[in-house]
Amino acid sequence: MLLAPLGAIVIPALKITPEQFGEVVSAYAFSAGVSGILAAGFADRFDRKKLLLFFYTGFMAGTLCCALAHSYTALLLARMVTGLFAGVVGAASMAIVTDLFPLSMRGRVMGFIQSAFAASTVLGLPLSLALSSRWGWNAPFFLIVAVCAVVGSTILGRLRPVNAHLTLHPDRSPLHHLLQTLTTRSYLVGFVTTALLTMGGFLLMPYSTLFVVHNVGISIDQLSVVYLITGSVSAIMGPVIGRASDTFGKFRVFAFGCAATIVMVLIYTRLSNVSLWTLITISALLQIGIFSRMISSSALMSALPKPADRGAYMSISSSLQQMSGGLAAMAGGMVVKQLDDGRLLHFDVLGDVLVCTTLMSFVLMYFVNRRVTGAAAKGPIVDARQPDGT
Repeated sequence: MLLAPLGAIVIPALKITPEQFGEVVSAYAFSAGVSGILAAGFADRFDRKKLLLFFYTGFMAGTLCCALAHSYTALLLARMVTGLFAGVVGAASMAIVTDLFPLSMRGRVMGFIQSAFAASTVLGLPLSLALSSRWGWNAPFFLIVAVCAVVGSTILGRLRPVNAHLTLHPDRSPLHHLLQTLTTRSYLVGFVTTALLTMGGFLLMPYSTLFVVHNVGISIDQLSVVYLITGSVSAIMGPVIGRASDTFGKFRVFAFGCAATIVMVLIYTRLSNVSLWTLITISALLQIGIFSRMISSSALMSALPKPADRGAYMSISSSLQQMSGGLAAMAGGMVVKQLDDGRLLHFDVLGDVLVCTTLMSFVLMYFVNRRVTGAAAKGPIVDARQPDGT
């Protein structure tokens, strides 16, 4: 998320092409995808807190390497190292959330998680753009390292062990665990849905700043205002959308998110020379649609894996997110073309592809919802919360 919005600054600073920038964004994703698959067989065999801390430390080291990179090759390698560790961080975090909160509350929990993500956009991206403009594009990476040190210390000192799942784990090899998770039919539907949802976002995200600056006519200085306001809207709407998912049904909210995303993407990708506030309004509405999909789908698909498979399922799902996102970013780089005056061609084509992936994900999510509601009707979903009920 940090590098993609800095495209308009990084590309001229390193003297690279949009296609090379897509490769740098994708390198992180592919590495994270590989590490997630490799770790899946072992993800349910350790205390999730220890697993999270180990990979979070590696993520910090890789981010520091990104901050110290001053060439295309160095940044590409540093992104690969960072991705190797980052691929398991998200999976471990989501497994912890799924272990500790019942399905009836997960919409609200996912809403708060996505609000935190939006808050990082509100606080981090404008600050990153300001730091990049003053001290260079790599300055925000040093900031991330400092923030990670604080967060890592908090995890170490405040998070209790999350190990109740260890009592549920059958006696089988990591390879067998991985293969069984990969071949379970209900899990496969969730994996494909996750991949489609991720592809759509990564088609547009790495090239949005270039499009907004050169096609829409918004200055780089005004980008901070765009991110600040749209991020604030997302942060406020996250808990609202999460509560709506628990109240009205996760699939209904997902359907709303798909419809809103399709309409706003078709508008957004065809903008040209509009005012700042028009762009902000359209971007905010698009974010609401995207967040409605993300929050509701995360809550719904978290109910698919059994407690003993959650770590493996989340690791594989995280890998698919990263790898499909990387493929989408690379594909986007091959579709869009930058003219001599900086304008992007064929950005609207990426929007049309996103619409197609959204429609396909809606169909698959229908089957996910039917599976989850059917399982819930047969009996209560087995939980893996701590012995004291937390």
